[in-house]
Parts: sequence; C-alpha cells; structure tokens
Amino acid sequence: MASSNTPALPVPLGVPQRILVVEDLEDQRASLQELLQLSLGVEVDTAEDGAKGLDLLRARPYSLVITDLRMPKVSGMKLIETIQAEKIPATVIVTTGHGSIKDAVEAMRQGAHDFLTKPADPQHLILLVKRALRERGLQDEVTALRQQLQGRHAFQNVLSKSPRMHDVFELVGHIADTTSTVLIRGETGTGKEQVARAIHQASAAHRTGSFVAVNCGALNENLLESELFGHEKGSYTGADRKRVGRFELAHGGTLFLDEIGDVPMSMQIKLLRVLQERRFERVGGGEPIDIDVRVVAATHQDMEKLVRENKFREDLYYRLNVVRIDIPPLRDRPEDIPLLVAHFCQKFARPGQKPPVVSPEAMEVLLKCPWPGNVRQLENAIERACVTARDGTVTPDKLPGDVGRKGDGKAHPFQVDLARSLPDQMAEMVAEFEKRYLRKAMKRTRGHVGKCAEISGLSRRSITDKIAQYGIDKGEFKKE
Repeated sequence: MASSNTPALPVPLGVPQRILVVEDLEDQRASLQELLQLSLGVEVDTAEDGAKGLDLLRARPYSLVITDLRMPKVSGMKLIETIQAEKIPATVIVTTGHGSIKDAVEAMRQGAHDFLTKPADPQHLILLVKRALRERGLQDEVTALRQQLQGRHAFQNVLSKSPRMHDVFELVGHIADTTSTVLIRGETGTGKEQVARAIHQASAAHRTGSFVAVNCGALNENLLESELFGHEKGSYTGADRKRVGRFELAHGGTLFLDEIGDVPMSMQIKLLRVLQERRFERVGGGEPIDIDVRVVAATHQDMEKLVRENKFREDLYYRLNVVRIDIPPLRDRPEDIPLLVAHFCQKFARPGQKPPVVSPEAMEVLLKCPWPGNVRQLENAIERACVTARDGTVTPDKLPGDVGRKGDGKAHPFQVDLARSLPDQMAEMVAEFEKRYLRKAMKRTRGHVGKCAEISGLSRRSITDKIAQYGIDKGEFKKE
C-alpha cells in the first residue's frame, strides 16, 4: 500500500479514544464491535481486511487496533509492520486461533501490544482493552505535551499554558524594544530569573549585550558595591588588580538584580543615582563610566511594606517599578504541572533512554500538592523520580515524601532552605499563615471586615491593610 505523506497524529488531548477492529469474518467483526461499544462506551469502527484498515488508520486517529492475523489482501502481520514503519500512534492487539500462537508471538516481536486466542473470553478481552487504552492515553498525553513544549506554550524558554502567564508573555513582548526598568515579583521558586532571561532574549534584536545576574541577598554591602561597580587596583586591602563590575559587563544588555529587597540602604542611594544618571565610578576611581543597561530587579518580598517600614527607599522603588510583572505561584496555575512534568522528565531522562512516563496515580499526587517551593520544588521532585524510576514509569512511591504527604499524614507546607536566612523564612511563614487565617475568617463572616476584626482581635484598619497586602477579594466571600 502507498503510504500517506501526512504523518498520523495521536488522539488529541480531551478527545474520546477510538478503536478499530480489523477482521475478515463478518459475524466476529460485528460481535466484537457490539461488545466493545456496550462495555466501554467508545466509538468502534471496523474493516474487513488489512488494506481497508490502513486506509482508516491514515484517515483518522485511533487509540487501539484489534486485528486478526490471517486476512486476504493485507495480513495482520503486514498491517503491524506498516503501522510501525509509518509511526502510526496506535496500540495493536492481535487475535489468533489456538494453532497460531507462534504467529502471535512473532506479531508481538513486530510491535503488537498483546494477543488473544479465539474465541476470546469477553471479560478477559475487556480487561485487556481497558489496560491498553489506559497506556495509550498516557503515551498520547506525553506526545501532546512534548509538542506543546515546542509550540504555543513555550515563550523564550519559559513554559506555561496558564492564562495569567500568557499575560506575562504578552507584556514581555510589549517591552522588548524598550529600555524600561522591570520589577518582577513572586514567591521563591516561581521562576523570576527565567522571566528575566525571557525579557533579555525577547530584546535580542534591539540589545546585543549580555545577560548578567547578581544575587543581592548573598553579598554584604562592600562586596555588593564591588560586584556592581567594580574597583580600581589598590582601592582597598586585597584589591591587587582592577575589577570590572556587573554594570559594565551588562553594557548594551540586561542586568538582573535578584532579591533587590535585601540591598542595604546606603547601597540603595548609589543604585538610585546610577539608574537616574546612567553613569557611575568604580570603587576607588574617579572617572565616570557611561552605561546603557536595562535593569530587571526581582524580589519575593512585599516592597510596599519595606517602603512603609523605611527599609527601602521610596524613590528607588518607583524607579525600579516602571514595569511590574507578578509571577503567580504554581498552586495557582495547576494546568502547568503536566506540561512542566513532561519537560523535566525529558530533561532528566537517562542518556540514551526514553523519558520516564508518569503514571496517572503519580500525576494525581503531583496535581494535589500545594508546591510551597513552586517550580523549583517540582523540578527537584521529578529529577529524584527520574533517577529512581528504573523501569521507565514514575509511580507515587518514586516521588519525595513531602510531595505525597506521606508519613504522619500532617501537612508540612514549609520547606527548610539553608540557602536563605531564618528571619526571611520565618517572615514568609507568618505571612502565609496570616493570609490563610484571614481567608478563613472572611469566609465565616461573608466578607464583613468588622466581624473579621472581632474574630482576629485586630483593628478594622489592620484587617483592611492586610486584605490589601495579601490581595484578598472581599467580594469573593460575599457571594458565598
């Protein structure tokens, strides 16, 4: 048979699965069709030989093919061979008489999933078909997700199908040809640096310089000043040679200032001056250096609160907050979890092997997890699962215990991160608890601020401020 030039596609996600029965005996063909339709509620098409079966397979997607081996024109063995050669994404089960077990075994070597001897036991047949459809559904989902990784759900190496993230992508596209300063806000692990890199890559046609990153929270004041502005030889003890700072290295490109909320007040003044004048001097130097740099800053902290507490300069905050991008936490965009899981399975697959497949039970666990560590935690969980899933399937027992909430059955939403300070993590825990408490109180009082204040023991003003701080919508509770 002449092969089709158009490659066959798997059953698209969300579309019901379909079965093709290829059998030359009319009564067996009809009884198989009726049994499958009544027992499984799926659409079942039939073909009286392998030639017509191939025509149907090339015309529309099928999840499963049940075929006899001995048929006129095109045999079942030739049908399997063609399905494999043309990479038609369909699982094959063969049916054969008792005297042809050897042929059935050979068919499985050629790529068939399993075989049934005639006459097939109806219960065994349905069980086998259910299992085959389930496995095919997983394979089709993985294939579709990998196509999405290269398609409309990928933007400058940032993966998402969330409408909120697509709004972020659109905003990044709008600012690509500008030099506007950007402030990215989001919880730890949400991918703020990835978005910063996306901004840089989107600007590649207009800005040819490098992407340079600095973690402001990891350096003390003196080290941070030297990192940003560089220093002259002999400017301080140990400065045995001239050092070029990150602002110079990022000339014509992007400077990413991570954890901008941790910059000391004295350094904030110097940073503000550079942003205003677009020039600076190295530490120990007197010659001004002009720069053309787009600054992208990021933080997980409440910047307005830092400004109110006089821990961050208001003028610097507004200088940084020209374009603001808020990255939603992973728990608010669960539709991204299967997409990211497919990506990480591909990333952490063993060399020379296919990426592991995540079982439906494991995916259910992943979808239910609140992911306090966001995308970073998900990536670590999938990396561990890929290492331990030697049979190629990620099952719930391959996931880290904190993901599956195993053990004592109690929720442990906060992860200890020794790379960050204890006060920083404590503040995050308190803020998260406050938010949960207020939402519960607002639900009980149907959004009544005064009654919420009575329950909590706080003033109306405090409740109003915290509602604004945590972005809680009172109207959401009034409708309940």
